Amino acid sequence: MSPPEKQPEQPRVKRTIKARMQRFLVHVRRRVPPGLRLVLGLLLICGGILGFLPILGFWMIPLGFAVAMLDVMPLYRRGLRRGRALRDRGRQEDDGQNKDTNVGAERPKTRPGDGDLT
Repeated sequence: MSPPEKQPEQPRVKRTIKARMQRFLVHVRRRVPPGLRLVLGLLLICGGILGFLPILGFWMIPLGFAVAMLDVMPLYRRGLRRGRALRDRGRQEDDGQNKDTNVGAERPKTRPGDGDLT
């Protein structure tokens, strides 16, 4: 009997933490409704704080922040856009008021009460 032939080892796909996290975030973004993502993120953060207990781990903290940011970042961007729009609108109104008050107004050459000597 001859020893069984060794099959060549197939290269293992090395999964990095970053790749795993990105894959998980894509899965969460597709499958979990927007309101629950924030709750899920907060639960992961709370579970990560208890990372010294069995099953739970400190790895849950950054994952919880990432999941929560899926909901927080669009709200933050929307708030920035609204803030910019309000600020720009306020500037336009200020510019419009300044222009309207000065249009066609001539400065008097003399002040009232300054007697003209001519």
